[in-house]
Amino acid sequence: MNKHINKKGILVAALGALIGLSACVKDLDRRPTNITTSENILSSGESTKQALAKVYGAFALTGNEGPAGQGDVAGIDEGFSDFFRNFFNLQELCTDEAICTWSDDGLPDLHNLNWSSSNPFVKGLYYRSLYQIKLAVNFLELTESKASDPTIKQYRAEARFLRAFQYWIMMDLLGNPPMIDQQLGTGKVFPKQIQRADLFKHIESELKEIENDLAAPRTNEYGRADKAAAWALLSRMYLNAEVYTGTERYADAAEYAERVILSGYKLAEQYASLFRADNDVNNPETILAIGYDGINSKNWGGATFLVNGSTNADIQKTLGVNMGVDGGWGGNRATSALVAQFEGADKEDSRYLMDHRELNIQKVSDIMQGVWITKFRNVKSDGSAAKHNTFVDTDFPLFRLAEMYLNYAEASVRGKADASKGLEYFNRLRQRAYGNSNGAMRSISLDILLKERARELYWECLRRTDLIRFGKFTSGEYLWPWKGGIAEGRGVEDHYKLYPLPADDVQSNRNLKQNPKY
Repeated sequence: MNKHINKKGILVAALGALIGLSACVKDLDRRPTNITTSENILSSGESTKQALAKVYGAFALTGNEGPAGQGDVAGIDEGFSDFFRNFFNLQELCTDEAICTWSDDGLPDLHNLNWSSSNPFVKGLYYRSLYQIKLAVNFLELTESKASDPTIKQYRAEARFLRAFQYWIMMDLLGNPPMIDQQLGTGKVFPKQIQRADLFKHIESELKEIENDLAAPRTNEYGRADKAAAWALLSRMYLNAEVYTGTERYADAAEYAERVILSGYKLAEQYASLFRADNDVNNPETILAIGYDGINSKNWGGATFLVNGSTNADIQKTLGVNMGVDGGWGGNRATSALVAQFEGADKEDSRYLMDHRELNIQKVSDIMQGVWITKFRNVKSDGSAAKHNTFVDTDFPLFRLAEMYLNYAEASVRGKADASKGLEYFNRLRQRAYGNSNGAMRSISLDILLKERARELYWECLRRTDLIRFGKFTSGEYLWPWKGGIAEGRGVEDHYKLYPLPADDVQSNRNLKQNPKY
């Protein structure tokens, strides 16, 4: 299978434009094999932009497939090394929003909330994030001599944002990861560990430092970060600050959410259009997305995994729904608990992009049981075909305006922002969902807010984080089918609020201390 760079937006460079890193391994001792130097990178504005494209492209691509089927991350099958595929697995499969039929080693443990430090999907995300951080670090090293050039200054700010985003991923999922910076040096170097609260401060500082160097909201190329992306990440971090640091920052979450809200982004008229194959065109709501192209960025992860993994020929025939792929893999669906979030209003709420024939899951391996999600499809908004009937064009939104409305609303319910404004923002989403004012509410509570986040954001890789913030992830207070490995669900130990650091890295790097009870 040939791999090419996605042609959308920034992703226009050849795969090896930045460096020849083939893996991110335990001691991070890999060096470029194509002798890329600062002279090569800085020889022209186009070559520098191509180097930046590699940093962005690593979100959507998995590298050159070798004889062992490996991509950028050594020791992991290329299809499983994709960033989004691992991010989805760790954020969604452990919640009420997704459960998988497949029995790949370590995969059932995710929904059962019973994983170990040898789980291959935890390892996949861990090394993928480190790899992408290392790409950003190398770009910063290679462009340091021209850091004062206005164009390169902006490129460097974007690379720093992408690095900060990956550090947020590791802070949220793993707590206390290793820290990579430009001072690591070469050879066998073992990164030191950073504590979660310290990493929070570091990411916060980075995002504020680069703010003035990023493009103004909605002025950058599609698929590239602007100021609003940095504000959105800060708002998300502040919303979860009490989990990360022990100190709540809801007022700050509201402040940065409103910066985005007032920056020119608008809600799309039709919710479903945000998740179709042409969602890179005239999309006023998505702040930053991972770009996919069914011809030019083929891999077995990303949106291809998302759409194919949620359907098969029998499901499409049963529903009479065109998912835009020829058949499908029949892996992921949701539990009845997601349907319950809609409280019987499913026929009126335009966000109810799901269906079922057997709502309850008696047999986890049977894809015909449970709730089929039709939110993400490989067809255009007008119903016409995408470029390919296996590899998917649909981009995945990392940040969109709707989340910012909900962030502000939550801060207001928690007494840290203007209540009337929070209700207004909340009801804007309800009015779009219902197509009129019938969905508007006169007041909201935290329980209503959490349900609204599920209705608006399901399968967008936020559910685990939300459930932890609301104290419902591990406890017996809120159960869903097969939580904890039993049909009716059960509470589990609190240490599952964090994933473990991979055992092999802890064993090889004496600087790392494993998370408790792993």
